[in-house]
Amino acid sequence: MKVTVSRKAHFNAAHRLYNKDWSDAKNENIFGKCSNPHYHGHNYELIVHVTGEIDPQTGYVIDMKLLKNLIKTEVEDLMDHKNLNEEVADFFELIPTAENIAVVIHNKLKPHLKEEWKLSITLYETPRNYVSFSD
Repeated sequence: MKVTVSRKAHFNAAHRLYNKDWSDAKNENIFGKCSNPHYHGHNYELIVHVTGEIDPQTGYVIDMKLLKNLIKTEVEDLMDHKNLNEEVADFFELIPTAENIAVVIHNKLKPHLKEEWKLSITLYETPRNYVSFSD
């Protein structure tokens, strides 16, 4: 029997949606005010979902303390109160859209989890705009 456990986290970050191969006019046309050269920020809400079998020894799929600490070290410490474009190496060449941020978070967490666990990321950029990514 598979069960999904979830942990919610939060981080604040600034970014600019900008394709360096395009003119400023094209970037503004595609990304609008999100292409502001002075950046803008979001209060991101993150939900990490881990799906797997319940361990009969512990009754857990995953120890939530482990998941909490993993999110802190791999996501919050890396991204919280940062300019994603300028301070997070993953986005030096990758546009930090919510979609790309969710994939980066997934890729940072996945190597620390058991191979048989399914990982799903839900990232809210605003209360009404969010993305999901899973393996």
